[in-house]
Amino acid sequence: MTERLRAVIADDQALVRTGFRMILAADGIEVAAEAANGDEAVAAVRRTRPDVVLMDIRMPQTDGLEATRRIFAGDAGDTRVLILTTYDLDHYVYAALAAGASGFLLKDVTPEHLVAAVRLVRSGDALLAPVITRRLVERFARRDDVKPALHRDLSQLTPRELDVLRLLATGLSNAELADRLTLSVATVKTHVARILSKLGLRDRAQAVVVAYETGLISPGGIR
Repeated sequence: MTERLRAVIADDQALVRTGFRMILAADGIEVAAEAANGDEAVAAVRRTRPDVVLMDIRMPQTDGLEATRRIFAGDAGDTRVLILTTYDLDHYVYAALAAGASGFLLKDVTPEHLVAAVRLVRSGDALLAPVITRRLVERFARRDDVKPALHRDLSQLTPRELDVLRLLATGLSNAELADRLTLSVATVKTHVARILSKLGLRDRAQAVVVAYETGLISPGGIR
């Protein structure tokens, strides 16, 4: 039998937590704990070791960004974090991706999309829709008043790996990358795995941050 997926929901609004719990439970996803602020979220993750954390970015006392940093500063194991935000995409989201979050969801997400997103990041992928990724980096990547969050040397990547990283940064899936580069999906997965390994990155979300902060791709270059 497949091991049951377990989640933690961190949001300061009880109604939001209840709604998400019902949606996940209906699809067989166990909610191991709930948290109303960042401190509770960190404690819940350390206590329950969930597969995925749905993390509201704006919470009292300790916000979702600091909670994400604390989770990945310790032994996070295979836990993945999905950031919850409003349609207005606040500037904390970009920093959260750099801190280790695997993607972000808008709070008005449909039940189907919520479940699919949780299962997607649990599989080791990152949730980076091209349209939303474009909006995010155009607003916050490489701002003069923000210090780079991830420092990486791209010289260790091969020309093909640089091509893959450049396209990956626009939010393309493995299948889309394979089509664009005329490669098999298996070959693309191998390239992505090598990129993450060489750069010491957790997942594709951090690879996107690196691509912009190193200047490999600029916000104006996304199409």
